[in-house]
Amino acid sequence: MKLFRYFTGPDDASFCERVTAALNNGWQLYGNPTLTYSEDKKRVICGQALVKEVEGEYTPEIDLSQQ
Repeated sequence: MKLFRYFTGPDDASFCERVTAALNNGWQLYGNPTLTYSEDKKRVICGQALVKEVEGEYTPEIDLSQQ
């Protein structure tokens, strides 16, 4: 099955570290990253979709952060 995750967060090193950790755990980038500006927080927010092929069938109980 194919799993999907979408990471969001401030445009900072911690966002890049989260995406890097997922890539090193077998996830692959899916599509282009997105950027938007939060007027309330006065900062840029990043988004990146990731996918991963794994064995089995999807159930809502799957913890995607543990895959």
